[in-house]
Amino acid sequence: MSRRMLNSQIRTCFNLILKLKSVHSVHQLKCYSTEGAVAQPLKRVKPKSTKQTARPLLDLVQLEVVGGNGGDGAISLLSNLCTENAGPDGGNGGNGGHVIFQACSNIRDLSNLKARMTGSAGLNGRKKDCHGRSAEHTIVKVPLGTVIKRAFDELVVGDLTEDGAMFVAARGGAGGHGNAYFKSDTNQTPMVAELGGQGETMQYVVELKCMADFGLLGLPNAGKSTLLQAISRARPKVASYPFTTLDPYLGIIHYDDYEQIAVADLPGIVEDSHLNRGLGLKFLRHAERCAALLLVVDAARDEPWSQVNMLRKEMYAFSPALEERDQIVVANKVDVPGAEDNLEQLKEHLSSDQVIGISAKHGTNLLVLLTVKKKIYDRNSRALGSIGN
Repeated sequence: MSRRMLNSQIRTCFNLILKLKSVHSVHQLKCYSTEGAVAQPLKRVKPKSTKQTARPLLDLVQLEVVGGNGGDGAISLLSNLCTENAGPDGGNGGNGGHVIFQACSNIRDLSNLKARMTGSAGLNGRKKDCHGRSAEHTIVKVPLGTVIKRAFDELVVGDLTEDGAMFVAARGGAGGHGNAYFKSDTNQTPMVAELGGQGETMQYVVELKCMADFGLLGLPNAGKSTLLQAISRARPKVASYPFTTLDPYLGIIHYDDYEQIAVADLPGIVEDSHLNRGLGLKFLRHAERCAALLLVVDAARDEPWSQVNMLRKEMYAFSPALEERDQIVVANKVDVPGAEDNLEQLKEHLSSDQVIGISAKHGTNLLVLLTVKKKIYDRNSRALGSIGN
């Protein structure tokens, strides 16, 4: 048998083996329906740092915005071999840059904003009719749902609700004309030019209308910060004394359908917060900027349903619109002795509500909680999509 025939037979056998293998694999396939399935949260691969270096969420900023100055016009006279003064050739200055706020879905808070923001200045004109280059506009990324108000009368002048939406916060000054611009029949060699215009100076109050998909609301020491640590990579301060959290902290939960859900740890609410007891109004303002709320109660305390009633009383007294938000009652610390009995009583008193018992410290039932949150998030997203269409 020749070598050519042997290679041909080997090639034929190899192709037959591949064909049989592919047929076998096709028969092993099964069809799965994704209808009604809920995406699951992704597990953390990289260990989370233990350093307490979390930065609080910034949702309210008062700032001054200044547009860039325009460039000055130039004074120059053209000189060549034949004519010493061949006429004016001073170029115009470039325009100053605007300061523009642009909504971006990847930004979560207002930490990009500084107390004073200034646009870039245009370049000055030069001789030989060289005009100065206009400055590029300064684009400042802000989250979706950013509301911009004038500082002196709090009039809403901008509401950025769509990705890519822009608001010109301060306009740059116009560039000055060089002396070539002023040449006329009666004045062939003008020795005058304009200075560049000053940029606008504006004061604004910038607020974040919706800072998170879910807000953790509860009494002090209910375990809200511990829960945020357990379900995300956030590192809010955790301690045994009340009012450990004085500012909201944000955590991000990643799901296997590539969705990300933002959860905010809100400062604790006390009785009469709606009357501005302590820092009540400041704390309740954060709850108003969450799309849905998790009412975290301490299941180790007696009559945990009284905590839910007090939270809702303060919420609705502050803003009746909060009554329309989706709510989940989360009974934390079910690992403490006696908490299971309190949990059953809580479910009896709140039969119309969804109550989930968890232990943020030990991770009990966290997967159930995250799955329920994803269902609410998907339902709200579909509702917003249908309104947009």
